[in-house]
Amino acid sequence: MGRVANVPAKGGFDRALWLASNAGMTLSLPQDAARAGAALKRAARAAIDLVLPPQCLSCGVVTGGEGALCAPCWGRVNFLSAPLCAACGYPFEFGVSGHAALCGPCSRRRPVYDRARAVFVYDDASRGLIVGFKHADRTFAAPAFGAWLARAGAELIADAGVIVPVPLHWRRLAARRYNQSALLAQAVARQCGRACAVDALRRLRPTPSQGGLGRLGRARNVRGAFAVPPARRALVAGRRVLLVDDVLTTGATAEAASRALLAAGARAVDVITLARVVRPA
Repeated sequence: MGRVANVPAKGGFDRALWLASNAGMTLSLPQDAARAGAALKRAARAAIDLVLPPQCLSCGVVTGGEGALCAPCWGRVNFLSAPLCAACGYPFEFGVSGHAALCGPCSRRRPVYDRARAVFVYDDASRGLIVGFKHADRTFAAPAFGAWLARAGAELIADAGVIVPVPLHWRRLAARRYNQSALLAQAVARQCGRACAVDALRRLRPTPSQGGLGRLGRARNVRGAFAVPPARRALVAGRRVLLVDDVLTTGATAEAASRALLAAGARAVDVITLARVVRPA
């Protein structure tokens, strides 16, 4: 057993020192305080894994690590990668020439935002990941999703001055208790060491769900629905903003939110989402 010196008579840290000492560690306060805390975290993680082993984020089977997909679920999820539309990030079926190639819709009208990227296709294989995270309190998946977003949007994150989530109206936030987009934005910010302003954008009215609406209906539904409060304009003015949401469908929400950010003085807006809808071939 190691010897612990200068242990305070009372306080929560006594327990940490005692546990570390009985684990064979020799500590000298305050230099080794961080080491004792790290040892306790590892012990706590091991204990939790023993009682509640890490599970696949999709099907729930036991996996080898926290925040992972099992091999079958990983194989079913359609992760997105190049070649992609340089603007909206829509995947091309075949390789294209030129780094700045645009899809048909973007060549006819560029989106309000500069660039959009997503981690995977929104389909039957990935729907459970989104629905569970958004509506079933599976918020423990946020760190893993943040890591995936950081990889998929690395180019966008490198240029970002601040990360901003798409907001919920306060009534929907009160009913759901959390904003899934804010959790994703905070997870990305922690992964990449970027500033995150969760309150930089406000939803002005409780818009109905976008589900079941077509492209024009979605655009009308969110037109003028967002604004940057005057007290938060300094957070986005002159900066390139990275807007974070869970799913990109027609892009109506991303464009409406981007307009509000640009009107508040943002230099440009990029968008990153966990999933995106891809039209059937």
